[in-house]
Amino acid sequence: MPSKVGIIGGTGLYELPELTIKERVKIETPFGFPSDDLVVGEYRGREVVFLSRHGRGHRFIPSEINYRANIFALKMLGVDTILAVSAVGSMKEEHKVGNVVIPDQFIDLTKVRNSTFFGKGVVAHVAFADPVCPELFSIVGKIVQDGSLGAVGGTYVTIEGPQFSTYAESQLYRSWGVDVIGMTNATEAKLAREAEICFVTIALVTDYDCWYKHEEKVTASAVIQQLRRNTKTAKSILTQMIPLIPQDRKCNCRSALADALVTDLKSLPSDVKEKFSVLISKYL
Repeated sequence: MPSKVGIIGGTGLYELPELTIKERVKIETPFGFPSDDLVVGEYRGREVVFLSRHGRGHRFIPSEINYRANIFALKMLGVDTILAVSAVGSMKEEHKVGNVVIPDQFIDLTKVRNSTFFGKGVVAHVAFADPVCPELFSIVGKIVQDGSLGAVGGTYVTIEGPQFSTYAESQLYRSWGVDVIGMTNATEAKLAREAEICFVTIALVTDYDCWYKHEEKVTASAVIQQLRRNTKTAKSILTQMIPLIPQDRKCNCRSALADALVTDLKSLPSDVKEKFSVLISKYL
């Protein structure tokens, strides 16, 4: 089956040159409905599936996003690659507003969201030491480096939100050596790994959180304004990256469950097998 690329971000990313939109798909998963309809298109011969993370009109705060439904819906449509485009705050002076950071590590400080498909009869513990697909990281990293667009590598701390950090929290994260801060991507990365989907984040810097005394404290209106300016950069990266993603990869992302499943799958009730079939069918 040809490789399909999923893109999670804002609705403005659909407007890629040479992109042909084929259909909008409304899909229900065992975990409910995703944030929005999935937009299926074709870009230079590669099938691409777009999903608006917060829904059209930006309706969901980070904690309300149905991350499980989002990733599961992409898996149901055959997506095996996810490019997650997101707005982040910079925690280091060298990551300037307007720059791009491609993180290779996450710290997850979320508190109330569900970041696993498993439980309710099936137990799995995926390896997550290296949460980003190395092959995707290499491809997008070269694009960012060649274009002098920002930094390749770094740590993304994911907070619950929707409030921005206190000054004390911001200073704490900086003491950890964190590069950028956001509210979504660690959850997406965990679920993508469980779904055996290759994953990478394209983080667009919109602000300096609240630690940088030479800039105004972060506000939602300022973030949105800068994000609109950053969309052009995101589209440029996506148009260069999509044709370079190989159909076949040597990474371990697509076999993440091989050594992770603890439950005896043969003993599962038929309804549980059906619920998890998209994830575990090849191991039954």
